[in-house]
Amino acid sequence: MPRIALCQLNSGDDAEANLDSVRTEVTRAAARGARVVVFPEATMVRFGRPLAPIAEPLDGPWATAVAETAREHDVLVVAGMFTPSGDGRVRNTLLVTGLGKHLGYDKIHLYDAFGFAESETVAAGSHLVTFEAEGTVFGVATCYDLRFPELFRCLADDGADVLLVPASWGAGEGKREQWELLVRARALDSGCWVLACDQADPAATGLEVNPKSPTGIGHSMVADGFGRVTAALGPAPETLLADVGAAEAIHARGVTGALANQRLSSGLVGPGGRLG
Repeated sequence: MPRIALCQLNSGDDAEANLDSVRTEVTRAAARGARVVVFPEATMVRFGRPLAPIAEPLDGPWATAVAETAREHDVLVVAGMFTPSGDGRVRNTLLVTGLGKHLGYDKIHLYDAFGFAESETVAAGSHLVTFEAEGTVFGVATCYDLRFPELFRCLADDGADVLLVPASWGAGEGKREQWELLVRARALDSGCWVLACDQADPAATGLEVNPKSPTGIGHSMVADGFGRVTAALGPAPETLLADVGAAEAIHARGVTGALANQRLSSGLVGPGGRLG
């Protein structure tokens, strides 16, 4: 049963400063027994600034530095970054590194909603990512992916028991309620643990950001396979630690029939399959 840290923070415009924050939080989380340390979407740099000049491949300096930090503390780190797409845009990538892993998940569902057009600057991914660490199979998804239950069902079908969801959730009327509802719903309809790590609310720390960009509301949370919230944070920067494991997810799926009784295909584009 791995201990997982959700590091709710505000990333800024400076990738090096954000990297320093990652190093600091990994050190603190590892000291508290965490084996998996999760950061929000856009940890590398926040939304609301040009992304293409910042984007780097998974073997570039930023991701390599995160990998070195994970190796130093013998943990696995999941953090949002941006990688080149080859068409002038970037990919919204989750870096998964440490404990013998170094891979990425490119966000499949882009945030073309609520007046924001992520696809103008970001190219969509098409492949699921699951991986095994600490005797547990994990799946990953990013922010707006929460609105698409078929992705989470596919990750569960691929063997995942714990789903990690870094986010930079856009603020607005009803958005916190939607965030909480969707995290719980995706846990319930996949029968998995869902651990959702959002950017902290900039207003909680007095930061000025582009009001048209999704820069986080905080309220990171953990939901079990019955859709129950077992731990949650407020809006400000903070770290949440949770001990979760496969047994609870297997039990939840057995009781609810979340996977056994499904009859419709998800129609998800792209092959599944465990990576890493």
